[in-house]
Amino acid sequence: MTGLGKIDDETFRDVIYPSLGASRDDVTLGPQHGIDFGVLEVGGRAVAIAADPISLLPDLGFERAGRLALEVVLTDVAVSGIAPTHLAISLTLPPTWSDEELAAAWAGLASHAERLGVAIVTGHTGRYAGVDSSWVGGATVLGVGDPEDLVRPDGATPGDEIVMTTGPAAEMTGLLATLFPEQLGLDAGTVATAQERVDDIAAVADANVAFEAGDVTAMHDATEGGVAGGLTEMARGAGVRFEVDADRVPVGPGVEAVCDAVDVDPWTVTSAGTLLIAVGSGDGHTVAEAVRRRGTPAAVVGSVTDGEGVVVDGDALESPDSDPAWDVFDRLS
Repeated sequence: MTGLGKIDDETFRDVIYPSLGASRDDVTLGPQHGIDFGVLEVGGRAVAIAADPISLLPDLGFERAGRLALEVVLTDVAVSGIAPTHLAISLTLPPTWSDEELAAAWAGLASHAERLGVAIVTGHTGRYAGVDSSWVGGATVLGVGDPEDLVRPDGATPGDEIVMTTGPAAEMTGLLATLFPEQLGLDAGTVATAQERVDDIAAVADANVAFEAGDVTAMHDATEGGVAGGLTEMARGAGVRFEVDADRVPVGPGVEAVCDAVDVDPWTVTSAGTLLIAVGSGDGHTVAEAVRRRGTPAAVVGSVTDGEGVVVDGDALESPDSDPAWDVFDRLS
């Protein structure tokens, strides 16, 4: 199957997974579909590693765009239980970017890295012909820590509680309202409220707080495929059943209005900044409250049981084949 966004599971199994270079004993977790980080063991320490493309959206303001870009790439390591510590970044910029615009984007990125305790250790920056979009490079993130702290997205067990932070479609809502305010056909007040959802993307600090607060057994960020895709990947990987109560799920102001305007299900679209967390029985409310104290909405939305799949209010939840957000952005632009 071809299309925009991440490749599907079948393509991963057929093309990527069979050819992973040399086999090395220090790789304790290699590429797997639905798990966004790998792990090395070096000198008795665990090194969680993730790589992501970099997207810098000038319409957000260059400094804000830098902060958001970094937040997104760091999250894939933050969900491992080991906080991100080091960053290598390559920026391949459009020729039209000025030094002042680069300086503003870099200031947002670097200051956010400093706040989160992440050192930028190497990289590459340049302008290149043929680059004319917001996808302007890539980054590799490392987190160095205690192997005992490592948590995988497929670690949920029956009896666990399910915590969700932020809620579905916050990322897409904020970006659509910022990039295409007039095309949505909504009143100015609703658009302004929806634009605020961009600032809900703070999963790295939320993840750190969650791991400190309780017995987290699995964590995943709801990026491509949204909360539907993320919940499905977690349940499938662990071989368990997730039972979710939709009324408990936090929903940010403006989300429903924007998703209705573009005719998409908010559960199926990308929502960077939203964490799906499996927590040992009895710790769910403690973890949710710790995240809420940071100012991020969070709630216990369900439980883990024997079985398979994801059930929402008694009905099976289907994961989207691809993220409909790609078609929406393509249509509006």
